[in-house]
Amino acid sequence: MVIFFKNEIPYMKQSLLVLIALSIVTSSCSLLKKEQQSAPLTQITKPAEPVKNSEKVNITNSSSIKTPAESYIERFKNIAISEMNGSGIPASITLAQGILESGNGNSRLAKEANNHFGIKCSTEWKGETILQNDDNKDDCFRVYQSPEESFRDHTEFLKRKRYAPLFELDKNDYRGWANGLKTAGYATNPRYAELLISLVERYELSRFDRIENEKDKTIREDKVMKEIALNIPTEKKQETVKKPVVMKIYEVRSGDTLISVSKQFTLSVTDLKALNGLENESLFPGQLLLISK
Repeated sequence: MVIFFKNEIPYMKQSLLVLIALSIVTSSCSLLKKEQQSAPLTQITKPAEPVKNSEKVNITNSSSIKTPAESYIERFKNIAISEMNGSGIPASITLAQGILESGNGNSRLAKEANNHFGIKCSTEWKGETILQNDDNKDDCFRVYQSPEESFRDHTEFLKRKRYAPLFELDKNDYRGWANGLKTAGYATNPRYAELLISLVERYELSRFDRIENEKDKTIREDKVMKEIALNIPTEKKQETVKKPVVMKIYEVRSGDTLISVSKQFTLSVTDLKALNGLENESLFPGQLLLISK
């Protein structure tokens, strides 16, 4: 038999409370440890700090860098399509001729006079002019307010009796137009048609050409033929406006370098690069270079 004294009872109550509290704490810690062991680990990643301007890396996709010809096509495809829709001249042919005759827009006439097709002055021409050695010293060439005006004038130039059969072709027949221009005497180079076709196919210029139905073709042909008929009386006066293209263009062959080409045509490498808008000295077979100032 255990006897408790009165003054011991409060002390025992306190001890009992302490024991209960310790038991609860121990149990909680044990449960928490189990949860931590069973819970999956989660990696906390701090958000990346923004890159400072001085640390930014510019990544350039080499496939997005355009060649001079590709830049020319992108710049003038819309006016070529517009002229095709009105006249029937394939946009692909107009662009290929522009590339050849202006050296991708880098010739002196193209840069200073917006003249992309080498059209000369005439007695009827009232606009500005520029002098450049051609058939004669200081031949007179037309100056246009914009390259687009040059493209439109080129269309009007082709509306002549000698080119009339070409306007009866489909306006997506670039091969027919290329061969027809050579046959009609547009250029003296025997490979002119071949060069045009090569450019059209190399740069897929035919994607800008459009098919027309029989009704639209008939309407377009009648309109153009009437305009050609009106031009016939003045054609003799305009014979000197544009001589056949002499083709002062060189096609790069395997093994060619800028130095070898410049020596062949008595040009400096600097002039050759400037004429063709070249930023480096890399050449590839089939590349067309303007080799006349």
